Amino acid sequence: MSLETTISDAIKTAMKEKDKVALDSLRAVKSQILLLKTEAKGAEISAEQEIAILQRMIKQRKDSLEQFAAQGRQDLAEVEEAQMKVIEKYLPQQLTAEELEAEVKKIISETGAQTMKDLGKVMGTASKLLSGKSDGKSISEMVKKLLS
Repeated sequence: MSLETTISDAIKTAMKEKDKVALDSLRAVKSQILLLKTEAKGAEISAEQEIAILQRMIKQRKDSLEQFAAQGRQDLAEVEEAQMKVIEKYLPQQLTAEELEAEVKKIISETGAQTMKDLGKVMGTASKLLSGKSDGKSISEMVKKLLS
């Protein structure tokens, strides 16, 4: 089942349950999917593109959450956090720090990287292989830690 279908079903459920936070979050996701489909001129969008949409939306909410918290707007920060939790439900299972470290070590050995000069080579491969399983910031931090 595609993400769009899953989200549409979840919107119906949220409407029945009168869950405003979930409804707002899911409508935002559906809107982003429809925008991507419009840009692709009706072509099917891949699972990777769907995951990228979800990751981008979570990143936006994290950024907003930090800004609201810094400005003392806890009420708005709570809304962003709640929406982030709803969106995260539709991402694949995220890697733990230990799993991420193991994957990055495997990638480093496969690419033959040894120093920070090889960061780009490792990051390119890691970003492709771990897309959707971990965010870019975590991957980058782990690669830097292991190469230094």
